[in-house]
Amino acid sequence: MSWELLLWLLALCALLALVVQLLRFLRADADLTLLWAEWQGRRPEWELTDMVVWVTGASSGIGEELAYQLSKLGVSLVLSARRMHELERVKRKCLENGNLKEKDILILPLDLTDRSSHEMATKAVLQEFGRIDILVNNGGVSQRALCVDTSLDVFKELIELNYLGTVSLTKCVLPHMIERKQGKIVTVNSMVGIIAAPLSTGYCASKHALRGFFNTLRSELATYPGITISNICPGPVQSNIVKNALTEEVTKPTGSTADQSYKMATSRCVRLMLVAMANDLKEVWISDQPFLLMIYLWQYMPTLAWWLTNKAAKRRIENFKSGVIYVQD
Repeated sequence: MSWELLLWLLALCALLALVVQLLRFLRADADLTLLWAEWQGRRPEWELTDMVVWVTGASSGIGEELAYQLSKLGVSLVLSARRMHELERVKRKCLENGNLKEKDILILPLDLTDRSSHEMATKAVLQEFGRIDILVNNGGVSQRALCVDTSLDVFKELIELNYLGTVSLTKCVLPHMIERKQGKIVTVNSMVGIIAAPLSTGYCASKHALRGFFNTLRSELATYPGITISNICPGPVQSNIVKNALTEEVTKPTGSTADQSYKMATSRCVRLMLVAMANDLKEVWISDQPFLLMIYLWQYMPTLAWWLTNKAAKRRIENFKSGVIYVQD
């Protein structure tokens, strides 16, 4: 075989491999590192068993589904949110369909904006289970309104709940993990914690702030390799986040019941989250196409990403003004 023919074969193989990877990416619903971990990495069923997991925002959406999937792994669960009756409903379903007993689940009502209560709540968890292995910061609220029309109180509420509430609870749990030199802090951020999304200036700002905080905290904990900081950045997922989103006033949620069939199933999103937790991944992107592609473009080709974002923004703002709710998230 001549060298020229060999080089042509190698080039053909390289091209074929590139095409295969492109086709895989077009079918991907998460970043390639996370999908590799799902295929070849550690399994949640091996790594998360017997851990004490505290989930905020556990009364609906991602937090609720997370409680159900964790309950099948044999963990001890702490379920927090503001609505006690909804937490009780989630607990009953965990006991019916999971592998837990009554003693394995603690219902702990919590308001993230009431930062003075976070220390006491942390002590209650430690008193009940003796340790906190994983804190999942999932509580939060979204936004749908033009910046120019939005009351400053809405921006304040978003920062108080999404950012300061999460930071406060993390700071209460962190000394315990530092003392034990181990633990996982998992924060459910959003793809808009990386990119820009029209009609969500306050929400995007709070999620960008969270990403900056936890990335910096991770660097400060470099001397504690047993403590993992994970940012989970989902795209559109089936939940009530749009229905409960704030508008131009704090007292006026959207109440939208728009079709969500095009969004990722909550069960799939949570499964990928568990894979990320089991493999101690620092940041993961969970989204179907074309949203996943947009995150990659923002990361690696920002000029093109800005051009596409501005094109889409004009149409979305026009739809919003005509009464069509922008259902990102």
